[in-house]
Amino acid sequence: MIAIEARGLTKKFGNFTAVDNLNLTVEAGVAFGLLGPNGAGKTTTIRMITGLIKPTAGYVRVYGHDVMAEREKVIKNIGYMPQKFGLYEDLTVEENLMLFGRLYGLNKGEVQQRSNELMEFLDLKIFRSRLAGKLSGGTKQRLSLAVALIHDPLLLILDEPTAGVDPPIRRQFWEIFRDLNRRGKTILITTHYMDEAENCDKLALMSAGRIIAEGSP
Repeated sequence: MIAIEARGLTKKFGNFTAVDNLNLTVEAGVAFGLLGPNGAGKTTTIRMITGLIKPTAGYVRVYGHDVMAEREKVIKNIGYMPQKFGLYEDLTVEENLMLFGRLYGLNKGEVQQRSNELMEFLDLKIFRSRLAGKLSGGTKQRLSLAVALIHDPLLLILDEPTAGVDPPIRRQFWEIFRDLNRRGKTILITTHYMDEAENCDKLALMSAGRIIAEGSP
């Protein structure tokens, strides 16, 4: 099964082409890395795959559903963790999880159970009543990951999830990502760290908005 299919994907901002005629196929069940320096077009590609921005040309399908035409079906299948922390800092860890769970359509019982499972899995239980704004950088990242997983999506999209954290914490996150992959999650992750890219099953190297190489690490 194909998790992500992008064909002719292009995004222009005025005269600047951020992503240029990109073709990408990600099979279900793999950990797929988009590797490249800052400015290569990785984040713009991710945002088109999630439907946050509209392509100038081309299309993306997620599990067979067109990202722009079948938005509701696509949202149910995607968990997205952005580069920057974007949750409510004046809500607690548990309140953030409950809020986003309800926004994804889970009932109160479902979201409570799922929140408890994720706080256990990601070592957030001791922080459940702490305001998100009072968390350390690494703990904020774990909360962002928990929110991305709250609706149990098939596909997890991670945009530079370990940027700015210390190497030991980066390794801990990769243990979590591999565990999620073993549990059946398809993972698409962007990174500019070569050592992180080696943890992926498949890699695509991006430069100047294009994929210039693809294969196994």
